[in-house]
Amino acid sequence: MIKTIATEKAPAAVGPYSQGKVVGNIAYFAGQGGIDPAVGKIVEGGIQAEAEQACKNVAALLEEAGTSFDNVVEVTCFLADIADFGAFNEIYAKYFTSKPARTCVAAKDLPLGMLVEIKVIAAVD
Repeated sequence: MIKTIATEKAPAAVGPYSQGKVVGNIAYFAGQGGIDPAVGKIVEGGIQAEAEQACKNVAALLEEAGTSFDNVVEVTCFLADIADFGAFNEIYAKYFTSKPARTCVAAKDLPLGMLVEIKVIAAVD
């Protein structure tokens, strides 16, 4: 059985996709950027502000799926500028304390001009 994850506590999809899917006991989530779901716009303040909001958006999806950061098994991070790697990691480390497997790459462009996008896969209890 496949369950679709949808919450107003995270930004709505900006294309023909869902915020996430749960298949069995694994949740797969669409990438989350620094978009404030209340206003639908990227937060101001640069990479750390966007990373903070992206992590809050991930938290909202994890909660909706009935799981948490402790159950995240894999993370893929996209940065618009790899020079932001250190500043991004300062925020990332506050949320992903269980240290899941991770890939972090620079992307030429991210949707809507975002500086960061975070995609996670998590176990669901």
